[in-house]
Amino acid sequence: MVNDKMLRIAVQSKGRLFEDTMSLLAEAGIKVSTSKRTLLVQSSNFPVEVLYLRDDDIPQSVASGVADLGIVGQNEFVERGEDAEVVRPLGFSKCRLSLAVPKGCGYTGLKWFEGKKIATSYPSILRRFMQENRIAADIHVITGSVEISPGIGLADAIFDIVSSGSTLVSNNLVEVETVMQSEALLIANKDLDSEKRAVLEELLFRIEAVKSAEDKKYVLMNVPTDRVKDIVAVLPGVKSPTVMPLATEGWSSVHTVIDEKRFWEIIRELKLLGAEGILVVPIEKMIP
Repeated sequence: MVNDKMLRIAVQSKGRLFEDTMSLLAEAGIKVSTSKRTLLVQSSNFPVEVLYLRDDDIPQSVASGVADLGIVGQNEFVERGEDAEVVRPLGFSKCRLSLAVPKGCGYTGLKWFEGKKIATSYPSILRRFMQENRIAADIHVITGSVEISPGIGLADAIFDIVSSGSTLVSNNLVEVETVMQSEALLIANKDLDSEKRAVLEELLFRIEAVKSAEDKKYVLMNVPTDRVKDIVAVLPGVKSPTVMPLATEGWSSVHTVIDEKRFWEIIRELKLLGAEGILVVPIEKMIP
């Protein structure tokens, strides 16, 4: 039975999703020991206990109430089709589910798959995709190294997770159709009581603070006071920048938050407008 005084969250027991999940919990200030990991571990400073499971068992464990929450790949959640609430996407462990074929096979389009044998660990998603495109393919379910199937004559093509694509290259395969994008999801049992909903809200508050700070930089700079208006005009800060006079007459200090994606482009503009002594500081949390 789930402890009625805390949230039980199902987490993948190993792999990249495990690492990303534990990193998120740590950044949210939730301490969970992983040194002597057992099936169920309680946080020492937050009403959460972590249940370590296989990724494909997480959707059912949450839907059935064995766990209150789960962090699971969107690909597994969609494939399992369990009745659980999607609380929010988490933005990490991104990948895609794609069809791949042997290099030099003469692929010309989706109709190439007509009558072909496709190996996959995601038959439900693939079957739906093929039905939507009116293609009759032979779907062969494999739970293991799907990518080796064409090379050993087990299948004509594969449908599998792709991240960097290096595994496809090493197996002489080429990605030809992307069926869906995937990332980690926070899911919840639909029947959480009010006490557990309150704990979930606190957890979400912390997660939002962590996610809001991602890819953001806190920037401080000294600028000629007569150029403040011009500099503020190019700053895409979260809100209006903070402007404070400096002890040196004719100079001001400007503080703002900049998205890392535009960082170098904006910094160059600021320099051209006369900004000096630019200090860039990473942001750990941003409280909305």
